[in-house]
Amino acid sequence: MTSSVEWLTLVDAHDRPVGVAEKLSVHRDGRLHRAFSVVVVDAQGRWLLQRRAADKYHAGGLWSNTCCGHPRPHEATPVAARRRLGEEMGLTLVLVPAFRFRYRARLNNGLVEHEWDHVFVAFADDAPRPDPREVSDWCWVDPSALDRAVRSDGAAFTPWFRILLAPLRAWLAARRPS
Repeated sequence: MTSSVEWLTLVDAHDRPVGVAEKLSVHRDGRLHRAFSVVVVDAQGRWLLQRRAADKYHAGGLWSNTCCGHPRPHEATPVAARRRLGEEMGLTLVLVPAFRFRYRARLNNGLVEHEWDHVFVAFADDAPRPDPREVSDWCWVDPSALDRAVRSDGAAFTPWFRILLAPLRAWLAARRPS
């Protein structure tokens, strides 16, 4: 974990910027802010998951999408998603905007995620080179096996990832050629 202060973009109910605030205070207070999630899908249709490093300040040790994070103030969300994918997973890929959703979830240590989460998808077979400070493990998983794992042990996955599963599956299905 870094010791430098990180700033998040606070947004209104329509995802319009309304200010900035320090990351930890935003998660303590549960203020609405902008975030992103990236999911990499391979040629076999498997999704690249990461297990968050155990010492992350929240959701440590949980399985999640390929990478996630927050744009810096005045940083475009697609730019931030590409930057973070490189920082967390060592991947440089073309990202396709998929959809966005708003959610609020209490986390395991009393913090609150309250986000407009912008979801991006990349199609690639590249093996990641994760930063061990961010990621403790990774795997490619078939979506049907993932469904079974989430049903049997949902607490092993981040709340935002559990929420984006169904809309991501629908978005991917709509992209399949008929």
